[in-house]
Amino acid sequence: MSKQQVTIEEVKEDLRYLRLLARDFPTVTSVTTEIINLEAILHLPKPTEHFLADLHGEHEAFRHILRNASGNIKRKVNELFAGSISDEEKKELCTLIYYPEEKLKLVRQTGTNLNEYYSTMLNRLIVVCRNVSSKYTRSKVRKALPEEYAYIIEELMHEANDFHNRQAYLSVIVQTIIGTGRAEHFITAICYLIQRLVIDRLHILGDIFDRGPGAHHIMDALCDYHHLDITWGNHDVLWMGAAAGNTCCIASVLRLSLRDANTTTLEDGYAINMVPLATFAMEQYTDDPCTIYLPRVDEERTNFTDKDIRLIAQMHKAVSVIEFKLSGQIAMQHPEWNMHDRCLMEFIDKEKGTIKIDGKEYEMKDKLWPTLDTDNPYALTPEEQDVMERLRHSFMRSERLQSHVNCLLMRGGMYAIYNSNLMFHAAVPINEDGSMREVIFDGTPVKGKELMKKVEHIARSAFDNDVDEKTRNYSADFFWYLWCGPESPLFGKQKMATFERYLLTDKEVQKEPKGWYYILRDNPQICDRILDEFGVKGEHRHIINGHVPVRVGKGETPIKADGRLMVIDGGFSRVYHNRTGIAGYTLVYHSKGFELVQHEPFTSTEEAILNGTDIHGTTQIVEMMGRREMVRDTDIGRGIMIKISDLERLLAAYRKGIIKERP
Repeated sequence: MSKQQVTIEEVKEDLRYLRLLARDFPTVTSVTTEIINLEAILHLPKPTEHFLADLHGEHEAFRHILRNASGNIKRKVNELFAGSISDEEKKELCTLIYYPEEKLKLVRQTGTNLNEYYSTMLNRLIVVCRNVSSKYTRSKVRKALPEEYAYIIEELMHEANDFHNRQAYLSVIVQTIIGTGRAEHFITAICYLIQRLVIDRLHILGDIFDRGPGAHHIMDALCDYHHLDITWGNHDVLWMGAAAGNTCCIASVLRLSLRDANTTTLEDGYAINMVPLATFAMEQYTDDPCTIYLPRVDEERTNFTDKDIRLIAQMHKAVSVIEFKLSGQIAMQHPEWNMHDRCLMEFIDKEKGTIKIDGKEYEMKDKLWPTLDTDNPYALTPEEQDVMERLRHSFMRSERLQSHVNCLLMRGGMYAIYNSNLMFHAAVPINEDGSMREVIFDGTPVKGKELMKKVEHIARSAFDNDVDEKTRNYSADFFWYLWCGPESPLFGKQKMATFERYLLTDKEVQKEPKGWYYILRDNPQICDRILDEFGVKGEHRHIINGHVPVRVGKGETPIKADGRLMVIDGGFSRVYHNRTGIAGYTLVYHSKGFELVQHEPFTSTEEAILNGTDIHGTTQIVEMMGRREMVRDTDIGRGIMIKISDLERLLAAYRKGIIKERP
């Protein structure tokens, strides 16, 4: 117990608070018991944290990494059974832990002696479960236990000094589980318990959506995850804006999905009705080759016919033109956002098939603009307007999408600070000299930490029924700014040249100049300045980012600024594998330090189950702490120490008769 001396003056100053605390701890015994318990927790090893970024709909790889904890389970199995079982048996055990239902079904089909298999695996699983639960109090483990097997699992995990008697007792429990036909249910329960206990907290650094086919599956898993925080990414806020009813965000979500020939999340995941867009596109662009709008088809995932690809290209063009118009509308409605360079439709010469930008004329790759009214270039045609109204209704009525956005609002935000790690997806706007850049949002000049808070407040207002309709509409438009605005901390560039990249060949006009954060972030002093701005303290403090894939194949490193900054976007999405040379990073922070895991491409869940194929990863030791970190060294530990201090004052109040005990 702490030896801190508490004076009567200190007790009297906090008397009102201490009386409230006394409701939960009404006696000296209850107070001392709690202090002893909390002091013990402080001396447990720091629980493991898991960082992932830029998942981009790759749900199979995401679920596999979540199940294997970026190789942590495999590492523990190798340590626990080194020299006692073969590598093949270790692989078998790992596969069972990752995919218990599927693996057990496969075992039943192979003619294996099931009782012997169940007995062997149960005993091995108990060893693993004991190990991964050792960082936690029994109370915390108990809360994680599946209710129907809680008592049995507690008994199996409890080690006693009388080894031989205990072994006989445990053996009877295992045989009884098998004899009563509950082995598979029990094995499944203990496998999921191991998955849960091996990682205490999951940090998602944005960009769950787009590119891959399973963002909705990822969101389902995240909404049910036990300890989680999410820092919003630019692709996430685009979908949030669509869910809030912003038609420009809706058009961009559709354009990106059609560009990648990936409408699974839209149609199967969120039941978005694409028929109105398809019908309009076929009618409007029936004679248009739509060559530059042909989708990027992943042949391993899809089996499109030429007719399918033709329709997708038509839909892609239809919604792209709508987006170009709507982005111009938003730029004119909000001149304070300095997005006037997105007002390009007025400079198109339909007859010549050219466009004039900054006084220079460019030939366009697409010369067919049947829905463009040169007298009112940003106006949607009645047919386009009808399509967008139907799509808006579909997005706003999608219960699953709204539920997932609610999860992003409840468990996410623009940044997070946890155990001396500052997490944000993309950037903090800074000036050329590294000072915090002041930006005016909603009439208020803000910078640094206050800028991030202001941005988050505006975004949340789009879903706040207590604010007026005008404010909600402004906030819904603001999601578009967050997606591609020049000072947006989720974009980090001066402009998003979507129009130029689609329609022009000139590389110079296609450039998207990076903001100063990306130019200066290799400088340790700049990172220190940002960490100071956000009040991040500690000997081992870091910035952790995603957003821009690290091109490992070109020699880039994810560790920057003398270790102060870690960029963990290694290209999770298949689209990036050739560009980055790897298939993503994950970061693990355990009691001994940081490990960055560099992943190779995931084959498939089926392959992982049938052949025990795991994601191959190369682990890079980023930083070791010199000593094992304990709960005392964490944010939770600091909170516990404050609570202990409060309880010590309450104990003094009881002993000095200032507050009376209640029986």
